[in-house]
Amino acid sequence: MTGKNQLLDYLQKTPQDQLNAGTIAFLANLEKVKEVSPSIGESIVKELLDQRSHLKLIASENFASLSVQGAMGNLLTDKYAEGYPYNRFYAGCENVDKIEDEAANLAKELFGAEHAYVQPHSGADANVVAFLAILAAKVQKPMLDDMGDDINKLTREQFNKIRQAYGNQRLMALDLYSGGHLTHGYRLNVSAIMFDVHSYHVEKDTMLLDLDKLHKQAKEVKPLILLAGYSAYSRHINFAKMREIADDVGAVLMVDMAHFAGLVAGGTFKGDYNPVPFAHVVTTTTHKTLRGPRGGLILCKNEFKEFMEKGCPQFLGGPLPHVMAAKAIAFREALSDDFKTYTNNIIKNAQALAAAFMEKGAKVVTGGTDNHLLLVDVAATYGLTGRQGESALRAGGVTLNRNSLPFDTNGPWYTSGLRMGTPAITTLGMGTTEMLEIADIVHNILKNTKPTTTASGAKSRAKFETTPAVATESKERVKALLAKFPLYPEIEV
Repeated sequence: MTGKNQLLDYLQKTPQDQLNAGTIAFLANLEKVKEVSPSIGESIVKELLDQRSHLKLIASENFASLSVQGAMGNLLTDKYAEGYPYNRFYAGCENVDKIEDEAANLAKELFGAEHAYVQPHSGADANVVAFLAILAAKVQKPMLDDMGDDINKLTREQFNKIRQAYGNQRLMALDLYSGGHLTHGYRLNVSAIMFDVHSYHVEKDTMLLDLDKLHKQAKEVKPLILLAGYSAYSRHINFAKMREIADDVGAVLMVDMAHFAGLVAGGTFKGDYNPVPFAHVVTTTTHKTLRGPRGGLILCKNEFKEFMEKGCPQFLGGPLPHVMAAKAIAFREALSDDFKTYTNNIIKNAQALAAAFMEKGAKVVTGGTDNHLLLVDVAATYGLTGRQGESALRAGGVTLNRNSLPFDTNGPWYTSGLRMGTPAITTLGMGTTEMLEIADIVHNILKNTKPTTTASGAKSRAKFETTPAVATESKERVKALLAKFPLYPEIEV
């Protein structure tokens, strides 16, 4: 059926007092899309059905509320608003000013931050804006104070001195293979071009960070920025200790909490494990555990406020007012008691999932988790690469991603590990009992999957074979589990 026919059919067959606003909004939006491109409309429906039929264990994904989604699908996308609230380079930004101001104030309230900048389009953008702001505050401003306070009036030679000083600053951050992010100095990322990068690593015997060793390295490196945070590290980081290290070596402490921002907002990461009171600058995405729209956010001390507000024109293009509106909705949702319960359950579920795998003999990196994710060494446990495990599980109704492990000999493409996360399945309402079933489904698929051999007789790192009956059984088990926890039950298609 077309979107229009679906909507009319729904309205005609459903009693007035039972009409669902979520269904009406979804079908009406779909109708307008299909009027222009039926194929795009069909892909949207197929994506909904796909997510309803697969367990989502990707640690960096979640399910935003229909209110968050609705805030993004409107005419706010038509407005340019370069600048920041009440200081724009375009006329007619009064409504956008109010939206961005509300989003920033809610973010400050939610995280207890001195300043919030809600314009970044992504976590990667947020990191670059933060880098540039720190460079402007700590490198450019002192040089401008000596040369003159108007950068546009500097001679070419003077400006080149600032430019060269920017490129000689040191960044110290967690290595990609130890669980860091691409934007933390990976050589194929712009962060490695911006800085002289010095990576720190987890310990080979424990796969954990040794902060005393990190402190010793920081004394030797003396970085401008000490960056903490991760995309694949399953344990707490003591941010109070990280601030002590930063202060001791004269560094700016920057924390990328993109993965665990929701756990901070919900109060489950507290005390020394909450980076906001200790870090000079905190960056994050607004999706993942925070369960908002795909976008970025920066929190900082007032010391960096004026430099952060220059994200546009320094790096960002025009802000996305519709996404900033969705961020405001998500922040308000995260201020609720229900969200606190939700984030607590994320961790309980992740710990239950990790324990269930270990009981089955699977090797879980660090022996468990303190947060929303866990890493399973499928090479050591099942004789598979991460790529084979990821593909076999997808065919069995489970969606997750392969991930490099510390000191991984299989490299970043094939990998030796699988990363699993509980934010999305916890949003659906699943609890620790369901984690036992999920672990059994995943384990059953992996133990019945074998690498195929190449023409030379060597084991393939990409191709595999799974027992057909197991794949079929897994899909049925996934279907039965998801039937109890439907995704967006308000939407009827």
